[in-house]
Amino acid sequence: MAHHNEHRQSAEKGTPHAEALAAFTERVRLVTPDQWDAPTPCTGWTVRDLVNHLTGEQLWVPELLMGATLSEVGGRFDGDVLGEDPVTAWTTAADAARDAFAVPGATELTVHLSFGDVSGQYYLDQLTTDAVVHTWDLAEGIGRRTRLPENLVDFALGEFTGYGDLSGSGLFDPPLPVADDAGPQTRLLALTGRRDRP
Repeated sequence: MAHHNEHRQSAEKGTPHAEALAAFTERVRLVTPDQWDAPTPCTGWTVRDLVNHLTGEQLWVPELLMGATLSEVGGRFDGDVLGEDPVTAWTTAADAARDAFAVPGATELTVHLSFGDVSGQYYLDQLTTDAVVHTWDLAEGIGRRTRLPENLVDFALGEFTGYGDLSGSGLFDPPLPVADDAGPQTRLLALTGRRDRP
């Protein structure tokens, strides 16, 4: 199984993380100047807040993969990390995160997260899942490209199946019920308390 994971991560463009970053980038580039302040499905978050959150998350990646602890990084990525050019801020952070995970052995490293030490692979999978769900939030916020790539939906669904009810983590709202014949994207979003609009 470990060998399969290594293989899956080796083709830089083909990793689920790289694909999730690319999907988010595609939608960041569609944001019009008047949409940065638009609301998103994330309660209290504008489009800019959402992009800022995900950008900050990627900025942490090279630090944490190098073994830094949360206290060592401190508040460096708190507040606004987008500045005057949100698109460039995002793409720069995303490229650096993708490159950090592309380093051979990155998925075997120990990463110090808030709740304990995990493998680089676990961290990578968690980041990927977060990016997939937030890509939909961004798409909803700008009203464009709300259908997510099927392989990313399948990946995230597989991760959620292993997590159980995530509402206790505070990361997502409690799950919503879905119809028995609901498609994968609708089921994925419902797991995070989001209502898909076909």
